[in-house]
Amino acid sequence: MSSRCFLQRMPKHRPLSENALQLVAQRFAVLAEPMRLRLIQALFVGEKNVSELVAVTAGTQANVSRHLQTLTAAHILARRKVGLQVYYRISDPTIPRLCEVVCGAIEKQLTRQAGHFSVKK
Repeated sequence: MSSRCFLQRMPKHRPLSENALQLVAQRFAVLAEPMRLRLIQALFVGEKNVSELVAVTAGTQANVSRHLQTLTAAHILARRKVGLQVYYRISDPTIPRLCEVVCGAIEKQLTRQAGHFSVKK
């Protein structure tokens, strides 16, 4: 899948093919892991090396490295090596916007739910 989501170029009323639905499902499956979301969140401010990501996420190096490999294979992150250090950055420009949309929707949902529990005078 390219870094630009093919869904943006499709008319909104056009149904997706089975292959397209499979690609979309795979993309969301990669993002459906809290540690991967922590890593992406840590990279919003810019590139970090593996040690920095381990510290920020409080994960083990093995676990962080495994998730970084998955995100890189999905073309969500890119990596570069400098000596013994490996640095990661967000390579898919749609990821920050996707996170904004999802987080905004959740925030609205929680605000509405909280309104159901507020005390009426």
